[in-house]
Amino acid sequence: MAKDLGRLRQLRAAKDTMDRDWSTPLDLATLAAHAGYSRYHFVRAFKATYGQTPGQYLSRRRIDRAQEMLSTANLSVTEICRLVGFSSLGTFSSRFKQQTGLSPSEYRARHVGRGAALIPGCYAMLWAGGFPGGAAGELRNPEEAP
Repeated sequence: MAKDLGRLRQLRAAKDTMDRDWSTPLDLATLAAHAGYSRYHFVRAFKATYGQTPGQYLSRRRIDRAQEMLSTANLSVTEICRLVGFSSLGTFSSRFKQQTGLSPSEYRARHVGRGAALIPGCYAMLWAGGFPGGAAGELRNPEEAP
């Protein structure tokens, strides 16, 4: 029992890192080291505990955030793709469609204007850290541990 709690605590530390730093580049080796596992054992243990691989979990978090931004911020799909941590627009679009059933543009067309007015892009990027010195999306040195 204590061993299971320790394992869960280690995996939770890596999951918390993904929840906190979802918009920054995160690699599997860094997350696994953060949890005290080898890369391959980390993937197996994470999937056994949370029902999805770390990559699937991180992608889901990023797409969830992109859904919010598409319906509330006046930013292009490419800007949102970058802000949520995807480096490839094609990968972002295909994962978005897998998760939501709609392309990012289709999603925006269906969900924009259902609440308050769109947030101007400059404010949304500043809030999300898209400008140099912005907190949330600020890129770290890839050699630093999360």
